[in-house]
Amino acid sequence: MNNLLIVESNNDKYFIEALLKHINISIEIDSPVYTIDEYECLGGISKLENKLKSLKSQVLKNGINKIGIIFDADSAGIESRTLEIQQKIDLVFGEMPELAFSIHILNVDGTGELETLLKAIKSKASPMADCLDAWQQCLSLNNKALKAKDFDKFWINIYHRFDCCSKKEQKQAGCKCNNEASLKKSIYDFDKQELNPLKHFLKKLSTA
Repeated sequence: MNNLLIVESNNDKYFIEALLKHINISIEIDSPVYTIDEYECLGGISKLENKLKSLKSQVLKNGINKIGIIFDADSAGIESRTLEIQQKIDLVFGEMPELAFSIHILNVDGTGELETLLKAIKSKASPMADCLDAWQQCLSLNNKALKAKDFDKFWINIYHRFDCCSKKEQKQAGCKCNNEASLKKSIYDFDKQELNPLKHFLKKLSTA
């Protein structure tokens, strides 16, 4: 029995790979729905249909029995995002009893995205990134505050580059302080309870 995992972006892929290694299980992760810069991939749900269509011909040929899908809750919330994904699945695959889907929505308290979750499980001091809160408040006074999605992405970028990278690494920030490199460092606590639902989802997918 072969199972496949679909994720929204490259950053999601790096994160899931690090978590799978931590809990010592193996799942094949397909190429992300988005492979472009993270700041350009807002509204990834709109691209999911094309991703599912591209997989349809491979499912039976490659013996895929179950497909897991991990997406961000964003501001839509868990229930709404799950419904949107299920609608895309029904549209592309209809009734295929030999193929099962499972869905997990990344969130913190019902909304948010990967970066929101990463903030919740960070394990290093973050004085540089934390100062962004005051900056965001200043922007709010001028009616120019960043959306929560954009702010969380910016917070994580600052945390990676200025709180968790050495001065030497910062000189090569593009490859030493990016998301892929940072998720290989010990700067997140993968044993935090916020990850328990995701771990349960991944373990179930790996054995289903």
